[in-house]
Amino acid sequence: MHEMSVALSIVDQVEQAARSRSACGVRRVRLDIGELAGVVPDALAFCFELACSGTVLQGAELVTGSVPGRASCAPCGRTWDTGMPPDMICASCRGGATELLSGRELRITEVHWAADSPAPGPSPAPAPAPAPATLHKES
Repeated sequence: MHEMSVALSIVDQVEQAARSRSACGVRRVRLDIGELAGVVPDALAFCFELACSGTVLQGAELVTGSVPGRASCAPCGRTWDTGMPPDMICASCRGGATELLSGRELRITEVHWAADSPAPGPSPAPAPAPAPATLHKES
């Protein structure tokens, strides 16, 4: 289950940001997950809770947003949602010279620090979590 390594990476990055801000806790982490990233949001949420144990993120909520897969056709310029599994053949010209525009994201977009931290409020994390080599709704 690679979701555990993704969760550990997220915790590590947020802990580094917390140290640089002298923050003593994290309330919420917002993460964008591309539908083609190969990450199962429910499995990631489970792993995130385990990975946060004993860190400044203990008890933090993980909020995930889904990023649809989108592709573009070089010859005709058409763009479309790729779906799952991804459809990378242009329906207009049947061309295969396509480019994936989105859907592989795995990005920390926001961190909400605990209220008793010196610098409360949302802020962007220092760097995105690494995307898988291959290639949930917010409440």
